[in-house]
Amino acid sequence: MRRSSFSPEPDCAVAQSLAVVGDPWELLIVRDLARGLDRFDLLADSLRISRKVLTERLVGLMDSGVVERTAYQERPTRYAYGLTPRGRALLPVLVALQDWGDRWLLGDGELTGTNDAAEPPAQRLHELVGHRVPAELLLPATTGGLVDVLSAETTVIFGFPATGRPTPLPDEWPTIAGAHGCTLENRLFSKHHDAFRAAGITVHGVSTQRPDEQRAFAELEQIAHPLLSDTDLQLTASLRLPTFRSGGLERLKRFVLVVGADRVIRAVRYPVTDIPDAVSWALNTA
Repeated sequence: MRRSSFSPEPDCAVAQSLAVVGDPWELLIVRDLARGLDRFDLLADSLRISRKVLTERLVGLMDSGVVERTAYQERPTRYAYGLTPRGRALLPVLVALQDWGDRWLLGDGELTGTNDAAEPPAQRLHELVGHRVPAELLLPATTGGLVDVLSAETTVIFGFPATGRPTPLPDEWPTIAGAHGCTLENRLFSKHHDAFRAAGITVHGVSTQRPDEQRAFAELEQIAHPLLSDTDLQLTASLRLPTFRSGGLERLKRFVLVVGADRVIRAVRYPVTDIPDAVSWALNTA
């Protein structure tokens, strides 16, 4: 049921937005749809809410143009739910909320590019083992066009905050723990490119930098593996990856995932405190 007592100010974008997604269940539905939970029962199990409440919230989100549904079965008719372009535009809002909660509610308020192994972001990332990466996650790549984050074989995905070339890093960068080493990490993965390929492993590096920035860096450093740009935070939201905000942008904290050809996550390395060892771990684990 929609909030009948709330009358948003007609000229306030914040108030108008809260009229659509101001209820916690609505944003959590968007969160889970981004994770690939596209069936009613999957959503109900994840959210642990009554079917009546879930139905009401889904209807409201569809009425607002945030969610759409398509029939995947007849007799009886069953539907799959997904985010519309309007709904996907909410993903940066979700990531910003997660980052704020990780830092100020689950953490001590420190701006950091990493976490201790016992902290909630690390636990959340390790809980990805055994979970499937949503299909058709296409991101701009330095090889040109849109590329699936996974290949048809085993894929190593390593996330990094940002490189300092060609775009200078924010002034606060030297003070952020865990933010350093992105160029080294890319160089080491690139150095071992032939070994990964010989083992039937595709390597993808991903950051939230713009495609043109990644392309210039890859050309400058002669990086052998594709770099994927998650500027719209699709991958970040779908896997609830840890981020930190610097220079006005959400940046990925450094992680490594090993994902099978079946799109199931096999192993997670987080936090990454020893970059050379993490590269060796990825090659040996995959």
